[in-house]
Parts: sequence; structure tokens; C-alpha cells
Amino acid sequence: MKRLISIELQKLWSNRACRILILTYFILLSFIALMASIKFTLFGVEFRLADQGIFNFPYIWHFNTFIASILKFFLAVVIVSMMANEYTYGTLKQNLIDGLSKEEFIKSKFLTVVLFALASTIFIFLLSLVLGYSFSSYDEPSIVFSQMEHVGGFFLKLTAFFSFCLFVGILVRRSAFALGFIFIWWVIEMIAYVLLRVNVFKNDAETDFATGFFPLWSMWNLVKEPFSRFQTYKAIQGQVSQTVQEPKFYGVHWYEVVIVLFWIAFFVLMSYRILKKRDL
Repeated sequence: MKRLISIELQKLWSNRACRILILTYFILLSFIALMASIKFTLFGVEFRLADQGIFNFPYIWHFNTFIASILKFFLAVVIVSMMANEYTYGTLKQNLIDGLSKEEFIKSKFLTVVLFALASTIFIFLLSLVLGYSFSSYDEPSIVFSQMEHVGGFFLKLTAFFSFCLFVGILVRRSAFALGFIFIWWVIEMIAYVLLRVNVFKNDAETDFATGFFPLWSMWNLVKEPFSRFQTYKAIQGQVSQTVQEPKFYGVHWYEVVIVLFWIAFFVLMSYRILKKRDL
């Protein structure tokens, strides 16, 4: 396992573009801390985000993982490029000639995917701890380490999305086309959501459940949007509308985890099957 990861990391670090993207990704994750100093003026009142509770435990786990998951596209480019370079520079064929089996090749790519997801998760975990203890109104361990399912959901979400990128990279073999394919697939899922909402189901709950079986939508469900949970947002909403809404569930359902695990297995196995049958 160590040998396989070492091979992939050497390939990535020797590529200047991939190296820059990886560093940029983690630098941008650090910019979440800058939100602590951002000031807004709303209804003539100036306030700072950090003073509004976005870094309070346990809400910070939800907020930070959601914001960080938006930046995953930087590593998506790295993973797609990682596969495209294998074909462009002939390193895949050379690895196989040197004795690396196709199964080991896929395993090395998947281990790299997991490593990226794990490194991102640990980084966000530590960043959230620092920000939380700096700005949170609560520091009791029972509160600090509650609702940690958002961190686990973040790790699983990244692993699934990067596995999807790996599959598309092997399927398409060209970075630009692979990224275009991912975008088109996202558009298809959005269109399918609208069609199901308008023509089949008549409420959001049933539509969300049905589309929750789609690859990208299932990943989205692991870390749901946190903004409607924000205390300031709730206060403003309460002043604007007196409509009573059913409380929204922001955690992670067990079946959402199962669906995403299925897609991870599917993408990895299909990647191996394509590679096994393709004439290199």
C-alpha cells in the first residue's frame, strides 16, 4: 500500500500544474478563517460574521465542511489530470511493463483519492477546532464534539466525488472532456430533479428522496446546506414571514451513507473493468 501511494505522489508532485492546484486548494481552505474578520451591514446595522455564531460549536462542523466541499473541484481537476497524464505521457503502459498489475494500478489511484479526502478532512477538523475554540461561546467537550457526523459525511462525500472523477478520467482519457462530462452530468441531474418535481412528485421531500439515489445528488445529501440553520438567518426569516415550517433534518441518514458507499464501489469497480478490457 505504501509503495502504491508513493508512486502516485511522486507522479503528482513532479507535475507543476497538479502541485499548484493542490497547494491552492489547501490555501483556499485556510481562507475560511478570514470569515472571522468579514463585516456586513444589514438593515443599517454593521456586524461581524464571527460574532453571529457561525464558528460556534457544534454548528461550525456543519458550516465549515459545507464551505470546504465547494472547493473540492480543485482536487477534481488534479484527479482528472492525473488519469489524463497517464495516457498522454505513457506512464500507464510503462507501469504495466514494469510489473504493476492493472488491479494494483486502480488500487493506487483509489488510495490517492482516499488520501486526498482524508487530508482534507483532517485539515478542516483542525481548522474548525482552532476557529471554534477562538470564537465559540461553548467549550464543553460534550458540545464541542457533538454532531461530528458532518465531518464523517464530508470525508465520504469527497471520497465518492473523487472516485467519480477517477472513473470519468479513465472513461474519457482527456482532462478537458472529462471535466466537461462531469459538468454535463451535473446539469442532467438538475434537469431530472426539476422534471420529477414538476411532473411526478408534488413536494420537495419526495423529490429529494428520489433524486437522492443519483450519484452527485447523493453526495450532496451527506453535507446539507447549513444556512437555513443559521441563527441570524432564522431571526431575519421570522421577521419577514410568520409561516410555520416543518423542522429540517440536517444530519446524515444511514441510507444516505449506504447509497454513497454503493456509488464508490461502483465507480472503482467500473474503472477497473474499463481498464482491464481496454487495449493500451
